[in-house]
Amino acid sequence: MAENDVLLALGNAPSRKEILAHWEPENEAFWNKYGKRIANQNLYTSTWALVLSFVVWTLWATIAAKLNTVGFHFSDEQIFTLAALPGLIGATGRLFYTYLPGLLGGKTSTLVTTALLLLPVIGLGNALQDTTTSYDTFVLLVAFIGIAGANFSASMANIGFFFPKANKGLALGINAGVGNLGVSLIYLTAPLLLGWNLSGLFGPGLLTADGSPLYLQNVCYFWAIPTVLTLVLIWLFMDNLPLPKQSPKSILSIFGNKHTWLMCWIYTCGFGSFIGFSAALGLLVAKEFPEVSFSMAAFLGPFIGASVRPLGGWLADKLNCGSRVTLLSLFVMLAASFAVLFGIQTHSFAVFFASFLLLFLTTGFVNGASFRMIPYIFNNPFHSSLVTGFTAAIAAYGAFLIPKIFGWSYASFQSVTPAFYILIAFTVSTILITWYFYDRQGSGIKC
Repeated sequence: MAENDVLLALGNAPSRKEILAHWEPENEAFWNKYGKRIANQNLYTSTWALVLSFVVWTLWATIAAKLNTVGFHFSDEQIFTLAALPGLIGATGRLFYTYLPGLLGGKTSTLVTTALLLLPVIGLGNALQDTTTSYDTFVLLVAFIGIAGANFSASMANIGFFFPKANKGLALGINAGVGNLGVSLIYLTAPLLLGWNLSGLFGPGLLTADGSPLYLQNVCYFWAIPTVLTLVLIWLFMDNLPLPKQSPKSILSIFGNKHTWLMCWIYTCGFGSFIGFSAALGLLVAKEFPEVSFSMAAFLGPFIGASVRPLGGWLADKLNCGSRVTLLSLFVMLAASFAVLFGIQTHSFAVFFASFLLLFLTTGFVNGASFRMIPYIFNNPFHSSLVTGFTAAIAAYGAFLIPKIFGWSYASFQSVTPAFYILIAFTVSTILITWYFYDRQGSGIKC
């Protein structure tokens, strides 16, 4: 439909429902007059809901290292397993959540998935007040928290439909990048909540060996409040776009395309590293630098990685070359990985932490730029949306694999060095894939 035809069909004062029914973001006149405002409302609300999802998904990482100090008795292997479980469930859930916007609509799917967060948050808050709570109970509750990580795929699959291709890099970067800030937000607030006596609201704390109380349940119960408020925002400001219904054959077609799997590999190197290191960094510091008080600095890495993600998408849009931004960021990531390993081997916390901050920085650029590549590789908007959600699902396994690799390395070699050799080799392979298939002259794809 031509520009003037769309505006004529809508009339002078169309309702929001009519605008959504004629949704054409690539139509410049429609976009400027109607589309931009509605798209931005959905983006901002979706982004906050995603922040909340990342808070819930990673809140266990702020609690895990404290369990044995207040009377629980779990082994290192059990602690690392609990730290990895939300990543496993979240990643697996993403494989299904990718399709929720198409089945339920963006608004409805966001409302349902956000409401579900209340169940594990409240359940875990109850369990943390009793040191006789069994390990199996924690396995169930911590695994349930993993559903929060699945929300990312539904959110990203939905929000891309609202924006024209020229704006997708920045829009997806904002949704994902600001959403990722939930990781740093929980790391920033958890130390305050752990020591804040809110026993009148959330129950008494548990005592550490020196007799000081820790209020582990605060970290859970506190975030139930903004979850309820967020449900109101979703109801008021989000929309269900009339998305095209696709056949199972059309959906499955993305799995026969090699670029689906190549983008999974690339994005896993970025986001998988971001979320995996976020989940494991506190435990890694406790093992390698037990003399360092790290709780108030733990938010910095995730904060940096999440903050620059929109910049990675914006830079890819400006340069019209997401593959080049991705490739250069991967080279810096490789150098930072070697520097982190050097800091561990020389027991220099300053080198270790500075290098880790650089590593988080590069993950943000890779995440933003690589997601911008997808709409240019897959011209069909529906397929692009599915691939976006699917790559997000696969990459989220980093939240499970990295803590497990660290745990395996310590158990097998009494050192984390072999784990970093594996991660370094993975980064090298990602550099080669990005260059050969997308950035070299003659690759055949400009993205």
